[in-house]
Amino acid sequence: MNLLPGVFVAKKKDGSTYYRSSITFRNKHISIGSYSTNEQAHQAYIEANTILTDSSIYIEDYDTSTPLLTLSKWIVLVNFRDNNIYFKNPIYIKEKYFLYYLDGKTILKFDVDDLFYYSNHKIQKRGGHLFVSDYGMQVSILSRYGIKNYAVLERDYQFANGDPTDFRYGNVQIINRYHGVNRIQHKGTFIYVAKIHLNGDYIIGKYKKEEEAAVAYNKAVHILQSKGFDKNFPTNYITEIDEIEYAKIYNMVKISKKIREYLPIF
Repeated sequence: MNLLPGVFVAKKKDGSTYYRSSITFRNKHISIGSYSTNEQAHQAYIEANTILTDSSIYIEDYDTSTPLLTLSKWIVLVNFRDNNIYFKNPIYIKEKYFLYYLDGKTILKFDVDDLFYYSNHKIQKRGGHLFVSDYGMQVSILSRYGIKNYAVLERDYQFANGDPTDFRYGNVQIINRYHGVNRIQHKGTFIYVAKIHLNGDYIIGKYKKEEEAAVAYNKAVHILQSKGFDKNFPTNYITEIDEIEYAKIYNMVKISKKIREYLPIF
């Protein structure tokens, strides 16, 4: 069989034949994809070569009706042509940030500080959550901002410009950083409410400072545990204050009478 330019023959485990397409550009060998026919693989090679050599072709020109190239591969090729940096993931570098194309409609923005990480970690979406696979575990991309897995948008964190696809650090604002602590508006200012879940939500107290509410939550956990309550509550690690300040707040912070007098049911 005469293989067309850019095409290589390969075998599946069952012995059947398929065709791989690849191209070399700026001394970089790039795999384009696998195809069922020699002609399809060659046509994909032609399309890839056209993208790499014609700067008038943009990401927006991708045609879903004849997808010999995946959208991801199209983006990879356009970025390599324009920025001379090859990534396996669908990234396009802008002047001060980069775009990550989750799909044709969802385009995420990140600071260049995250470029190395996301060039090596593929972003996936499941159940509305964005995550990467890291050491065999699914890790939420929000964890890079110190946002907990159970965090709720607009309650625990928000996007400053209202764009939930803009993950640049200056745009992601944490509202509630600690377990059991919620920020609420009260009489024109913000206060912090500490709650703990027993057989329902119990208010521990209301506090002027976030750190006070976080310490109050920890203290409530210790009170309940001293009463024999064996639920495995998470506790807060508070980096903004030292051990002396923590002990001072812990001793002075007031805890709801309902918590202090709560008796677990065994």
